[in-house]
Amino acid sequence: MNEKKKHHQEEAPVSEELPAEELSEACLPEEPQPQEAQPEDAAAQAPSPEQALQAALDKAAADAEDMKRKWYSVSAEYENYRKRTALTRSQAYAEGRRDVVTKLFPIADSLERAYAACADEKTKEGIAMVVKTFEKLLEGEHITVIAPVGEPFDPGCCEAILAVDPKEGEESGIVREVYAKGYEQDGKVLRFAQVLVTK
Repeated sequence: MNEKKKHHQEEAPVSEELPAEELSEACLPEEPQPQEAQPEDAAAQAPSPEQALQAALDKAAADAEDMKRKWYSVSAEYENYRKRTALTRSQAYAEGRRDVVTKLFPIADSLERAYAACADEKTKEGIAMVVKTFEKLLEGEHITVIAPVGEPFDPGCCEAILAVDPKEGEESGIVREVYAKGYEQDGKVLRFAQVLVTK
């Protein structure tokens, strides 16, 4: 019997003892793991289709207004440039014509002297026709003759080349004779008249 007892004790499994720390950890219930912070709903953050459309419309309206302002500015600058260019071109054309006519003044002077000195009537008639053609040219260019015989001397349109003694009853400072006619266009003197003035 002792042998059976001994044998029974030998066959009984020996329970392994766990360390106290492991035993306490094994007995404790599992702690709930902290849940990760969930991101806010993306749909709540994103703008709605209506908001997105309104924002796009606002941007398009702002861009259109900006482009309209720029277009107005460029149009105004171009219109001013066009007017300046047209005025400059017109003035240059008028000055060119004026320069050409001005070069004809000495020729007209020579024709008038030739007419005054010519004794042949047919020749005088021919010279008179040329002078008349020149006068029509002046009229077409709005150029008027300055020949103030008998009028007070005006330094604004006349040049005194000689001072002569006044005749009896004649006032001083009067244009007695025009040596070379003057010409003006629209109030602008193109050539001063050369005159004889009484002292």
